[in-house]
Amino acid sequence: MMAHSAMWRDAVLLLALAPLGYYVLATVAALRFFGRERARQLLNYTPPVSVLKPLRGVDFGSHENFASFCRQEYPDFEVLFAVNDDKDPAVPMVRQIMAEFPERKIRLLVGAEQFGANRKVNKLARLAREAQYEVLVLTDGDVRVGPRYLREVVAPLADPKTGAGTSFYRGIAENNLGAEIEAVGASSDFFAGVLMAEWTEGMTFALGASIATTKAWLGKMGGFEAIADTLADDYELGHRIAKAGGAVVLSREAVWTMYPAQTLGSFWDHQVRWARTVRLSRPRSYLGLLFTQGLPWALLAALVAPAKWIAGVYLLAYLILRFLVAWTVGILGVGDEVLRRKIWLVPLWDAVHFAIWLASFGSNHIRWGNAEFVIRQGRMVPLAGVESTAAGPAEHAPRS
Repeated sequence: MMAHSAMWRDAVLLLALAPLGYYVLATVAALRFFGRERARQLLNYTPPVSVLKPLRGVDFGSHENFASFCRQEYPDFEVLFAVNDDKDPAVPMVRQIMAEFPERKIRLLVGAEQFGANRKVNKLARLAREAQYEVLVLTDGDVRVGPRYLREVVAPLADPKTGAGTSFYRGIAENNLGAEIEAVGASSDFFAGVLMAEWTEGMTFALGASIATTKAWLGKMGGFEAIADTLADDYELGHRIAKAGGAVVLSREAVWTMYPAQTLGSFWDHQVRWARTVRLSRPRSYLGLLFTQGLPWALLAALVAPAKWIAGVYLLAYLILRFLVAWTVGILGVGDEVLRRKIWLVPLWDAVHFAIWLASFGSNHIRWGNAEFVIRQGRMVPLAGVESTAAGPAEHAPRS
């Protein structure tokens, strides 16, 4: 019996090394990527661009977010906004932006044909049809950019083998624990996984805050209509372009995204909903996340360790390596000011994230507003007897 217990103890201590090794590798991946990209000279490639912005509602930063796209240091571009109906709160703000920037080519489109349950993608399909130019840049309504954004994200498309470019995002969070934890989680945890993927297998997906592509590559992956029933539309867009033969590149240019105040209940609900979506869309990779979570493994190792000093080594190694990867990826790399100010929240995020990971296995259903769906092979399928048109996915869905 004692030998059996020792075997399980040794197995736990061995497995608990996996997330520590992951933190080391993620730190190396971040130093590798940002060192390489910041040394690279930007190509002078500036074709005309159509910026596509599907909207639903406004938040605390909407005016400045919209205006940032009109301040681009770029020779020729248009900005196209789309809403579901003319009663959307974003409509008067877009009209205000049009008045403030009369020199810019700005259009507002109302309504979109329903190709699927994802109303954001339905709007993107219309925006792409209305766009004047071949190069398309897609960003969510809660995204803010710097003045050289278009120059940075469009330049990689000079290579005809590049199918899409995508960007990290920094957080701008209201003074609220739920908003700050979500921002810290993205920049300190999710982006580490993105950099590891970029290093080990190349980018085969995109991040929804910012995607640059072309009409030609959209056509090769079936257009927006092909992903109109997917919730993780950003992932699917990049993944299908990669499957069509296009390289997906990660830009050194990070954008900003808004994290509005929320209750702890609403934070929990939408984090679990998104985690469940990822689990149902990518089950094997989702299971693998267990071995990237250092906090539960460090605590378990400390609990079974045969000596106090061994328990202390595991806990100290977790803290040192976890804060190292958070600082390297989120602060040195992405430049996230929320993480810089709230880095002490990282262990709290890790604890919450593990609980969310476990809770995601509780059901195969997700609910958006009054509509309930089951995810099958990455697609939203409305449950029988529930109106799928009652509510569509929010345009500001979690990206992590």
